[in-house]
Amino acid sequence: MNNSTISNILSDYSIILGSQSPRRKELFAGLNLPFRVEVREIDEDFPVMMPAFEVPEFLAIQKAIPFKTDFGKNDLLITADTIVLIDNQILGKPLDYQHAFEMLQMLSGRKHTVITGVCITSTDKQVTFSDRTDVFFKMLSVDEIDYYLTHYQPYDKAGSYGVQEWIGYVAIEKIEGSYFNVMGLPIQRLYEELLKF
Repeated sequence: MNNSTISNILSDYSIILGSQSPRRKELFAGLNLPFRVEVREIDEDFPVMMPAFEVPEFLAIQKAIPFKTDFGKNDLLITADTIVLIDNQILGKPLDYQHAFEMLQMLSGRKHTVITGVCITSTDKQVTFSDRTDVFFKMLSVDEIDYYLTHYQPYDKAGSYGVQEWIGYVAIEKIEGSYFNVMGLPIQRLYEELLKF
């Protein structure tokens, strides 16, 4: 299917990307669909006993809830949440330099999993899915971690790193799964889901 097909399928919808992430905005813009960005603040808590791999979809659904008060019948909302998972521990956004340093030391020389949950919402339908990517880091030196944190300050990123930045070039030995999922939006899977929506 070509892009005019998805444009035709979604032509009746006003698409809203409910995310303040510049990476998600950049990735979604690549589909050449008209959209606008709107953000509503939520409390990103989740049930303590919830399995870690379910958290991104849960939070993506939670991010859609504040929009329902003024949702138009032609609105199509896309919300997402990304986590980094290692040893069944969720690494969210770091609090400060020291916290980020500890996270990157934890990821150093090991495999971790990036999971993004996505929620597509209209007035009469909601579809959710998640995508997983395994990322393999080389051993990072103290100097490499310090250089990255000092120059890039990745404090708005789950796991304290952006795959598209310097650290991605020097640290990632291989990726199994979607690269774009690690950036924060599994765009190919989202495209397929929008075709079906």
